[in-house]
Amino acid sequence: MTTIQVRTDEKIKRTAMLILNKLGMDLSTAINIYLVRIIEKKGIPFEIVTENGFTPEEEARILKEMAWAKKHGKRYLSTKAMFKDIMKQ
Repeated sequence: MTTIQVRTDEKIKRTAMLILNKLGMDLSTAINIYLVRIIEKKGIPFEIVTENGFTPEEEARILKEMAWAKKHGKRYLSTKAMFKDIMKQ
């Protein structure tokens, strides 16, 4: 066995320990489960998303599409003009 030291906020630790206690588990066991899952998945065992809920890949794709639309997209002064243009195509 080896020891790992982790710096975390006291409130985060306390809240996590309360939840784990209800599950009949201590913090050390939970961290070991997490480490095993990292090995099994060969990465983080859950999806990491940005502040807006998108994965970094999704966010990059969306930003790329937005840049394209800004450069090449059409703008309309009214929905009527937009629908008229759409119906022509």
